[in-house]
Amino acid sequence: MRALFVSVVYSLCVWISATQHAGAHDGPDPLMRWRLDGPAIKVEDSKTVLSARLGPSGVLQGAGRILQGAAGDEYFLEGGRCGFLIAEDFRSLDLELPENQLTISAWVSVDRRERWGGVLSVVQDNGDKESGWVLGYDQDSFTLGLRSEGAQAMTYVTGKSKYELGRMYHVVGIYDGQKTQLYVNGKLDAETDQQSGRILYPSRAPLMLGAYRDDNEFYGHRGRIREIAVYDLVATPKWVRHEYEHHAELAEAPAAPVYEPFKLEIQPYLQFGTQTSMTVMWKTNRPAKSRVYYGTNAKCEQSTEYQDSDAVHEFVLGGLSTDTQYFYRVESTIEGDEGAKLESPVSTFQTAVRDDAPFAFAVISDTQANPEVAKQLAEHAWQQRPHFLLHPGDLVDTGRIDSHWTEHFFPSLSPLISRVPFFPVLGNHEQDAKNYYDYVSLPNPEYYYTFSYGNTHFFMIDSNRNVDADSEQAKWLDEQLSASNATWKIVCHHHPPFSSDENDYGNLWKTNQSTRGDTRLRQLVPLYEKHGVDLVWNGHIHSYERTWPLRNSKAVNTSGTIYMITGGGGGSLETPGPFRPYFQNTVRRGHHYAMVRVNGTTIEVQAYNLKNELFDQVTIRKNH
Repeated sequence: MRALFVSVVYSLCVWISATQHAGAHDGPDPLMRWRLDGPAIKVEDSKTVLSARLGPSGVLQGAGRILQGAAGDEYFLEGGRCGFLIAEDFRSLDLELPENQLTISAWVSVDRRERWGGVLSVVQDNGDKESGWVLGYDQDSFTLGLRSEGAQAMTYVTGKSKYELGRMYHVVGIYDGQKTQLYVNGKLDAETDQQSGRILYPSRAPLMLGAYRDDNEFYGHRGRIREIAVYDLVATPKWVRHEYEHHAELAEAPAAPVYEPFKLEIQPYLQFGTQTSMTVMWKTNRPAKSRVYYGTNAKCEQSTEYQDSDAVHEFVLGGLSTDTQYFYRVESTIEGDEGAKLESPVSTFQTAVRDDAPFAFAVISDTQANPEVAKQLAEHAWQQRPHFLLHPGDLVDTGRIDSHWTEHFFPSLSPLISRVPFFPVLGNHEQDAKNYYDYVSLPNPEYYYTFSYGNTHFFMIDSNRNVDADSEQAKWLDEQLSASNATWKIVCHHHPPFSSDENDYGNLWKTNQSTRGDTRLRQLVPLYEKHGVDLVWNGHIHSYERTWPLRNSKAVNTSGTIYMITGGGGGSLETPGPFRPYFQNTVRRGHHYAMVRVNGTTIEVQAYNLKNELFDQVTIRKNH
């Protein structure tokens, strides 16, 4: 390793007094440096390549473009699964990344707040396996995350200053083997001594510019990046201050948010389908006037228009025929913006079947922040042509982060929910956020509701709220169940009353004490048994579990309630404990979805893994 920046002040003085001389520079050379300008970014073989000033080059994943900034070119990354991939595995590089000392210097703007924003990263953060480093930001401030050999987990140093969207900042992260520091615009913004010793790197990880990415997460940067450099040295405060002052006009320039060309931010999807209606929704990145074209053939000869300008568009198509195939497409326009008209491809939907007709639905839960898995499951489910999707919660990882909806949930489920409506309940990850209520269209108050399909009545509950006997939801549920004369009664809420999970309800690898399910939700079990509920669908636990029919705290053969956990829609998988409780019929670790087929007094439930292989099935019959 090279020495510390002991000669930085001298080097800076040389640079200041010799700017008129060719070859003058401002201090030690970095290991890696990228200047994201026109000369450095070229299209080669249909790939956008970033040539490094020093170190390895990168290839663009996602979308971006060069913009003219206050002092030359800057590169705008559009977010989502976006960024420059420098190396799929950093260990394949022809250079060694810093181990004892590290300085990362970047000029960057943030155009969208993220929980885990990334400017430059080589990191794995999966459960208790945390290692590497990432210069990035959260929803308010810039951050530097790092793990050393002297710590049990990563530490995220979070700046005190709040960034302004669209404004350029100089951000520097420093680690000297004893202390981790974060500078913003030339000033120390935060520091900690929670890390010490050599930097602990993962056995394998991508090196990403403009993204936070590890094995199961990809948070692309939305905003501008001008320059990034990485040193295996420790920068002094004077060097940091000089680097900022050298281009202070960038930070002093007014915030310049970038408005993308008019586009569909969420493709059309379906909500709350009935025998005579279907709700069509989509989102544009700017408010727009919109229209839905629909009909019984691909010409879509009927239409309905919404005059008000909104970004989230919601149309209820009424007067439809029961159990009929329809075609639809959507259109959004902005007045006064020439050519700003968006049209979706033609898709189809089917109105609800007659009360006495067979039907089928899919169940996928806990999709969270794993769009690859969720998309595969959605595609598998669509191949079986369900009439609708039941989603028992945790649609996204963080409900308050809009990109988790626009870039994770909706794109991944689109193969299915563009053709069939989905009926969700709130999980704990939705955080009861406004986004949920903006993006779904359900009967008021939306966090609990009921709907009928064929000969089956569904009761949808928010298990994050009170469900005790005196609660609003329990009283409503008691009344609704009592009034229902449907052949089948199905309840759906996120948290499971019964579960054999290893550690959510007591660590079964350290003690034999466990509640084996959510006792708060178990308060509803007497209500289910009182009114003859047939199935209760849950998520929350990221595995599959089916109980025996249960009644009076015993497993029975008939006239009991079956509880199903289908939490394998994408979230990090969980494992059953070593103890087999009385209620457990089948349990399985792995991503999955379920198909439910209803025909009169018969229900068939089948569960499929990520390869679309059947791994569990049960047939339920009743004699009435």
